Amino acid sequence: MTDAWQPAASFEIIKSRARVLNQIRTFMAARGVLEVETPILGHATVTEPNIRSFRTKLHHPGGATTEEMFLQSSPEYSMKRLLASGSGPIFQIARVFRDGEAGRLHNPEFTMLEWYRPGFDHQQLMDELDELLQCLQLSPARRRTYASVFHEKIQIDPHRCDLADLESWARNNGLEPGEHDRTVLLDYLFSHYITPALGIDQPEFIYDYPSCQAALARLSVTQPPVAERFELFINGMEIANGFNELCDAEEQRNRFAQDNARRQDAGRPTCSPDEHLLAALGKGLPDCAGVAVGIDRLLMAVLNKDAISAILAFPIDRA
Repeated sequence: MTDAWQPAASFEIIKSRARVLNQIRTFMAARGVLEVETPILGHATVTEPNIRSFRTKLHHPGGATTEEMFLQSSPEYSMKRLLASGSGPIFQIARVFRDGEAGRLHNPEFTMLEWYRPGFDHQQLMDELDELLQCLQLSPARRRTYASVFHEKIQIDPHRCDLADLESWARNNGLEPGEHDRTVLLDYLFSHYITPALGIDQPEFIYDYPSCQAALARLSVTQPPVAERFELFINGMEIANGFNELCDAEEQRNRFAQDNARRQDAGRPTCSPDEHLLAALGKGLPDCAGVAVGIDRLLMAVLNKDAISAILAFPIDRA
Protein backbone atom coordinates (compact mmCIF):
# COMPACT_ATOMS: atom_id res chain seq x y z
CA MET A 1 0.00 0.00 0.00
CA THR A 2 1.41 3.39 -0.98
CA ASP A 3 2.03 6.06 1.66
CA ALA A 4 2.19 8.92 -0.87
CA TRP A 5 -1.00 10.39 0.61
CA GLN A 6 0.99 11.34 3.73
CA PRO A 7 2.99 14.59 4.02
CA ALA A 8 6.66 14.39 3.11
CA ALA A 9 7.66 16.83 5.86
CA SER A 10 7.32 15.97 9.53
CA PHE A 11 4.93 17.97 11.68
CA GLU A 12 7.93 19.42 13.49
CA ILE A 13 9.09 20.85 10.16
CA ILE A 14 5.58 22.09 9.36
CA LYS A 15 5.44 23.87 12.74
CA SER A 16 8.91 25.36 12.14
CA ARG A 17 7.75 26.62 8.76
CA ALA A 18 4.80 28.40 10.40
CA ARG A 19 7.13 29.88 13.01
CA VAL A 20 9.53 31.27 10.37
CA LEU A 21 6.68 32.80 8.35
CA ASN A 22 5.40 34.46 11.52
CA GLN A 23 8.91 35.79 12.28
CA ILE A 24 9.11 37.29 8.79
CA ARG A 25 5.74 39.01 9.20
CA THR A 26 6.76 40.34 12.63
CA PHE A 27 10.06 41.61 11.18
CA MET A 28 8.25 43.47 8.40
CA ALA A 29 5.55 44.91 10.66
CA ALA A 30 8.20 46.32 13.02
CA ARG A 31 9.73 48.19 10.06
CA GLY A 32 6.47 49.52 8.65
CA VAL A 33 6.50 47.32 5.54
CA LEU A 34 2.93 46.61 4.42
CA GLU A 35 1.85 43.06 3.54
CA VAL A 36 -0.02 42.89 0.24
CA GLU A 37 -1.60 40.28 -2.02
CA THR A 38 -1.54 40.29 -5.82
CA PRO A 39 -2.95 37.85 -8.42
CA ILE A 40 -1.42 34.43 -8.95
CA LEU A 41 -3.15 34.27 -12.35
CA GLY A 42 -2.15 36.99 -14.82
CA HIS A 43 -2.47 38.13 -18.43
CA ALA A 44 1.31 38.35 -18.89
CA THR A 45 4.39 36.55 -17.65
CA VAL A 46 8.14 37.06 -17.43
CA THR A 47 10.24 37.12 -20.59
CA GLU A 48 13.37 35.80 -18.86
CA PRO A 49 14.77 33.10 -21.18
CA ASN A 50 15.46 30.52 -18.45
CA ILE A 51 11.97 30.58 -16.90
CA ARG A 52 9.09 28.52 -18.27
CA SER A 53 5.67 29.65 -17.15
CA PHE A 54 2.57 27.52 -16.73
CA ARG A 55 -0.06 28.52 -19.29
CA THR A 56 -3.79 28.06 -18.93
CA LYS A 57 -7.04 29.28 -20.50
CA LEU A 58 -9.61 31.62 -19.05
CA HIS A 59 -13.10 30.82 -20.34
CA HIS A 60 -15.22 33.94 -20.52
CA PRO A 61 -18.92 33.80 -19.56
CA GLY A 62 -20.89 31.73 -22.06
CA GLY A 63 -17.77 29.81 -23.08
CA ALA A 64 -17.60 31.34 -26.57
CA THR A 65 -14.19 32.95 -26.09
CA THR A 66 -11.05 32.02 -24.22
CA GLU A 67 -7.97 33.96 -23.22
CA GLU A 68 -4.47 32.70 -22.47
CA MET A 69 -3.40 33.29 -18.87
CA PHE A 70 -0.29 32.50 -16.86
CA LEU A 71 0.44 31.28 -13.35
CA GLN A 72 2.89 33.85 -12.03
CA SER A 73 6.54 32.97 -11.49
CA SER A 74 6.91 36.01 -9.23
CA PRO A 75 4.62 38.74 -7.85
CA GLU A 76 7.10 41.39 -9.02
CA TYR A 77 5.16 43.02 -11.84
CA SER A 78 1.96 43.50 -9.82
CA MET A 79 3.87 44.75 -6.80
CA LYS A 80 5.60 47.37 -8.93
CA ARG A 81 2.18 48.56 -10.07
CA LEU A 82 1.32 49.08 -6.40
CA LEU A 83 4.59 50.96 -5.84
CA ALA A 84 3.86 53.25 -8.80
CA SER A 85 0.43 53.92 -7.27
CA GLY A 86 1.99 55.17 -4.04
CA SER A 87 1.88 52.11 -1.77
CA GLY A 88 5.17 52.81 0.00
CA PRO A 89 7.26 49.85 1.29
CA ILE A 90 5.52 46.51 0.69
CA PHE A 91 6.11 42.78 0.99
CA GLN A 92 4.33 39.59 0.00
CA ILE A 93 4.62 35.90 0.81
CA ALA A 94 3.32 34.34 -2.39
CA ARG A 95 2.86 30.95 -4.01
CA VAL A 96 4.61 31.04 -7.38
CA PHE A 97 5.04 28.57 -10.26
CA ARG A 98 7.79 27.59 -12.69
CA ASP A 99 7.42 24.77 -15.18
CA GLY A 100 10.21 22.27 -15.76
CA GLU A 101 11.79 22.83 -12.33
CA ALA A 102 11.81 19.77 -10.06
CA GLY A 103 14.64 18.16 -8.12
CA ARG A 104 16.65 18.44 -4.92
CA LEU A 105 16.49 22.25 -4.92
CA HIS A 106 13.38 22.85 -7.04
CA ASN A 107 9.63 22.30 -6.89
CA PRO A 108 7.31 23.61 -9.65
CA GLU A 109 5.14 25.32 -7.00
CA PHE A 110 7.02 27.13 -4.25
CA THR A 111 6.86 30.05 -1.81
CA MET A 112 8.52 33.37 -2.44
CA LEU A 113 9.05 36.33 -0.14
CA GLU A 114 9.29 39.52 -2.15
CA TRP A 115 9.69 43.00 -0.76
CA TYR A 116 10.39 46.52 -1.97
CA ARG A 117 11.87 49.51 -0.21
CA PRO A 118 11.38 52.97 -1.78
CA GLY A 119 14.41 55.13 -1.02
CA PHE A 120 16.74 52.13 -0.59
CA ASP A 121 19.48 51.02 -2.96
CA HIS A 122 20.64 47.41 -3.27
CA GLN A 123 23.32 47.85 -0.60
CA GLN A 124 20.78 49.06 1.95
CA LEU A 125 18.44 46.20 1.09
CA MET A 126 21.30 43.74 1.62
CA ASP A 127 21.68 45.27 5.08
CA GLU A 128 18.00 44.66 5.85
CA LEU A 129 18.00 41.12 4.44
CA ASP A 130 21.06 40.38 6.57
CA GLU A 131 19.12 41.58 9.63
CA LEU A 132 16.30 39.18 8.74
CA LEU A 133 18.76 36.28 8.40
CA GLN A 134 20.09 37.00 11.88
CA CYS A 135 16.54 37.14 13.27
CA LEU A 136 16.20 33.58 11.93
CA GLN A 137 19.37 32.58 13.82
CA LEU A 138 21.63 32.47 10.76
CA SER A 139 25.14 33.97 10.80
CA PRO A 140 25.82 37.48 9.51
CA ALA A 141 26.50 37.45 5.78
CA ARG A 142 29.76 38.34 4.05
CA ARG A 143 29.85 40.36 0.81
CA ARG A 144 31.98 39.97 -2.31
CA THR A 145 31.70 41.30 -5.81
CA TYR A 146 30.90 39.07 -8.77
CA ALA A 147 34.24 40.03 -10.35
CA SER A 148 36.25 39.02 -7.27
CA VAL A 149 34.76 35.52 -6.95
CA PHE A 150 34.89 34.98 -10.72
CA HIS A 151 38.55 35.96 -10.90
CA GLU A 152 39.42 33.90 -7.82
CA LYS A 153 38.09 30.70 -9.39
CA ILE A 154 38.53 31.24 -13.13
CA GLN A 155 41.21 33.98 -13.36
CA ILE A 156 39.11 35.98 -15.83
CA ASP A 157 37.68 39.48 -15.48
CA PRO A 158 33.98 38.85 -16.32
CA HIS A 159 33.36 42.52 -17.16
CA ARG A 160 36.22 43.06 -19.61
CA CYS A 161 37.29 39.66 -20.96
CA ASP A 162 36.92 38.68 -24.62
CA LEU A 163 34.06 36.41 -25.58
CA ALA A 164 36.62 33.99 -27.04
CA ASP A 165 38.33 33.61 -23.64
CA LEU A 166 35.04 32.78 -21.96
CA GLU A 167 34.15 30.33 -24.73
CA SER A 168 37.51 28.59 -24.48
CA TRP A 169 37.35 28.21 -20.68
CA ALA A 170 33.77 26.94 -20.80
CA ARG A 171 34.39 24.42 -23.58
CA ASN A 172 37.53 23.15 -21.86
CA ASN A 173 35.38 22.55 -18.79
CA GLY A 174 32.43 20.66 -20.17
CA LEU A 175 30.18 23.08 -22.07
CA GLU A 176 28.60 21.45 -25.11
CA PRO A 177 29.71 22.89 -28.49
CA GLY A 178 27.41 25.49 -30.02
CA GLU A 179 26.89 29.21 -30.45
CA HIS A 180 26.75 30.75 -26.99
CA ASP A 181 26.39 34.42 -26.11
CA ARG A 182 28.14 36.14 -23.22
CA THR A 183 25.22 35.66 -20.83
CA VAL A 184 25.03 31.90 -21.41
CA LEU A 185 28.79 31.49 -20.94
CA LEU A 186 28.86 33.51 -17.72
CA ASP A 187 25.81 31.64 -16.37
CA TYR A 188 27.44 28.28 -17.15
CA LEU A 189 30.76 29.11 -15.51
CA PHE A 190 29.21 30.79 -12.48
CA SER A 191 26.65 28.05 -11.78
CA HIS A 192 29.06 25.13 -12.31
CA TYR A 193 32.32 26.42 -10.86
CA ILE A 194 31.48 29.20 -8.40
CA THR A 195 28.01 28.74 -6.90
CA PRO A 196 28.70 25.37 -5.17
CA ALA A 197 31.42 26.99 -3.02
CA LEU A 198 29.42 30.07 -1.99
CA GLY A 199 27.93 30.57 1.48
CA ILE A 200 29.41 27.41 2.97
CA ASP A 201 30.60 28.80 6.32
CA GLN A 202 28.21 31.74 6.46
CA PRO A 203 25.59 33.36 4.18
CA GLU A 204 27.20 35.28 1.35
CA PHE A 205 26.06 38.18 -0.84
CA ILE A 206 27.49 38.46 -4.34
CA TYR A 207 26.86 41.84 -5.97
CA ASP A 208 27.70 44.01 -9.01
CA TYR A 209 26.79 41.54 -11.74
CA PRO A 210 27.83 41.90 -15.41
CA SER A 211 25.68 44.36 -17.34
CA CYS A 212 24.42 41.58 -19.65
CA GLN A 213 22.80 39.97 -16.56
CA ALA A 214 21.00 43.10 -15.40
CA ALA A 215 17.48 41.62 -15.73
CA LEU A 216 15.35 44.32 -14.02
CA ALA A 217 18.26 46.10 -12.31
CA ARG A 218 19.73 49.52 -12.99
CA LEU A 219 23.18 49.82 -14.52
CA SER A 220 25.86 51.71 -12.61
CA VAL A 221 27.58 54.83 -13.96
CA THR A 222 30.99 53.20 -13.46
CA GLN A 223 33.24 52.02 -16.28
CA PRO A 224 32.61 49.35 -17.20
CA PRO A 225 28.98 49.56 -16.05
CA VAL A 226 27.74 46.79 -13.77
CA ALA A 227 24.24 45.69 -12.85
CA GLU A 228 23.22 46.99 -9.43
CA ARG A 229 22.07 43.51 -8.50
CA PHE A 230 22.86 41.02 -5.74
CA GLU A 231 22.24 37.38 -4.94
CA LEU A 232 22.34 35.62 -1.58
CA PHE A 233 23.90 32.16 -1.29
CA ILE A 234 23.81 29.68 1.60
CA ASN A 235 25.42 26.23 1.41
CA GLY A 236 25.97 26.56 -2.33
CA MET A 237 22.30 27.44 -2.96
CA GLU A 238 20.96 30.66 -4.43
CA ILE A 239 18.47 31.93 -1.84
CA ALA A 240 17.64 35.47 -3.00
CA ASN A 241 17.93 37.79 -5.98
CA GLY A 242 17.75 41.56 -5.51
CA PHE A 243 18.00 44.75 -7.55
CA ASN A 244 18.32 48.46 -7.41
CA GLU A 245 15.21 48.56 -9.55
CA LEU A 246 15.08 49.82 -13.13
CA CYS A 247 12.54 52.65 -13.40
CA ASP A 248 12.88 53.50 -17.12
CA ALA A 249 9.92 52.17 -19.14
CA GLU A 250 11.64 52.36 -22.53
CA GLU A 251 14.76 50.61 -21.28
CA GLN A 252 12.55 47.93 -19.74
CA ARG A 253 10.73 47.46 -23.06
CA ASN A 254 14.10 47.07 -24.80
CA ARG A 255 15.16 44.43 -22.29
CA PHE A 256 11.92 42.52 -22.81
CA ALA A 257 12.68 42.53 -26.56
CA GLN A 258 16.23 41.28 -25.94
CA ASP A 259 14.86 38.49 -23.73
CA ASN A 260 12.41 37.44 -26.43
CA ALA A 261 15.18 37.37 -29.02
CA ARG A 262 17.13 35.00 -26.78
CA ARG A 263 14.03 32.87 -26.23
CA GLN A 264 13.53 32.65 -30.00
CA ASP A 265 17.18 31.68 -30.53
CA ALA A 266 16.73 28.91 -27.95
CA GLY A 267 13.57 27.62 -29.65
CA ARG A 268 11.28 28.70 -26.80
CA PRO A 269 7.98 30.55 -27.16
CA THR A 270 8.19 34.31 -26.88
CA CYS A 271 6.17 36.20 -24.26
CA SER A 272 4.31 39.45 -24.78
CA PRO A 273 5.61 42.29 -22.60
CA ASP A 274 3.50 43.12 -19.56
CA GLU A 275 1.91 46.37 -20.71
CA HIS A 276 0.50 47.04 -17.24
CA LEU A 277 4.03 47.02 -15.82
CA LEU A 278 5.33 49.26 -18.60
CA ALA A 279 2.46 51.70 -18.02
CA ALA A 280 3.30 51.75 -14.30
CA LEU A 281 6.95 52.47 -15.06
CA GLY A 282 5.83 55.21 -17.43
CA LYS A 283 3.69 56.74 -14.68
CA GLY A 284 6.71 56.71 -12.39
CA LEU A 285 8.16 53.99 -10.20
CA PRO A 286 9.82 55.49 -7.13
CA ASP A 287 13.54 54.90 -6.71
CA CYS A 288 13.59 51.63 -4.82
CA ALA A 289 15.31 48.32 -4.23
CA GLY A 290 13.56 44.96 -4.25
CA VAL A 291 14.42 41.37 -3.48
CA ALA A 292 12.87 37.93 -4.01
CA VAL A 293 13.71 35.27 -1.42
CA GLY A 294 13.03 31.58 -1.92
CA ILE A 295 11.33 30.68 1.37
CA ASP A 296 11.68 26.92 0.87
CA ARG A 297 15.44 27.10 0.34
CA LEU A 298 15.76 29.56 3.21
CA LEU A 299 13.98 27.01 5.41
CA MET A 300 16.40 24.33 4.18
CA ALA A 301 19.24 26.50 5.51
CA VAL A 302 17.49 27.37 8.80
CA LEU A 303 16.50 23.74 9.47
CA ASN A 304 19.68 22.16 8.05
CA LYS A 305 17.96 20.06 5.37
CA ASP A 306 19.56 19.11 2.06
CA ALA A 307 16.44 18.59 -0.09
CA ILE A 308 13.46 20.84 -0.71
CA SER A 309 11.08 17.88 -0.32
CA ALA A 310 12.04 17.66 3.36
CA ILE A 311 10.41 21.00 4.16
CA LEU A 312 7.29 20.72 1.95
CA ALA A 313 4.13 19.03 3.14
CA PHE A 314 3.32 17.83 -0.37
CA PRO A 315 6.09 18.19 -2.99
CA ILE A 316 5.18 17.65 -6.62
CA ASP A 317 5.40 13.86 -6.45
CA ARG A 318 2.74 13.89 -3.69
CA ALA A 319 0.61 16.78 -4.95
